[in-house]
Amino acid sequence: NWGRWGADDQLGAANLITAAKRLEAIATVTEGITVSLEHPLLTETAPDVPQPFQRRLLAIPEPTEEPAFFGGVSDNYSISYHGYSHSHIDSLCHILYKGKMYNGKDQSTVTEAGCATNSIANLQGGIVTRGVLIDIPLEPGTPIYQEDLEAFEEMTGVIVRPGDAVFVRTGRWARRAALGPWVVAQGAAGLHASAMPWIKARDVAFL
Repeated sequence: NWGRWGADDQLGAANLITAAKRLEAIATVTEGITVSLEHPLLTETAPDVPQPFQRRLLAIPEPTEEPAFFGGVSDNYSISYHGYSHSHIDSLCHILYKGKMYNGKDQSTVTEAGCATNSIANLQGGIVTRGVLIDIPLEPGTPIYQEDLEAFEEMTGVIVRPGDAVFVRTGRWARRAALGPWVVAQGAAGLHASAMPWIKARDVAFL
């Protein structure tokens, strides 16, 4: 997508979520319910959680007849986004190739203070678009190919369109709840690399 939206662009495929796309997404709503994509924070070490989320209260008051308050929460939070425990959205400055990031910006603009260009802050306005859930529960280590994605579309009648946010569910958390954790790095179901040209051809905004 380099250059597709001009040399100074810092949004990438998020440009596909236009005002018209947002209105299209809103028009599909038929019920006023919310569906959370939140997953409980993993706070215990496990084969698939080598670095769990950690937090603690600074002070817990003893029971008393007088008004009391908790002493606050420690600001020493520890969370490791990279791995298989927690999810996040990568910014366009996350991936470098030959010293360059999206749109040819130089990696020298990335410092300990953050990204001067292609920052995740460019999405601070929020993401509102049509979401497509591709639900293909599989055993660990099973790849999902382009033909699987197209078969799912045919089965459901839901076609992935430009500007969509696509969610691929492989059933990992349901399997974990039933059978326990495993070393996900050694066996995870998910999209095979050969499916990426299809994702690009469909102009998916977020995956």
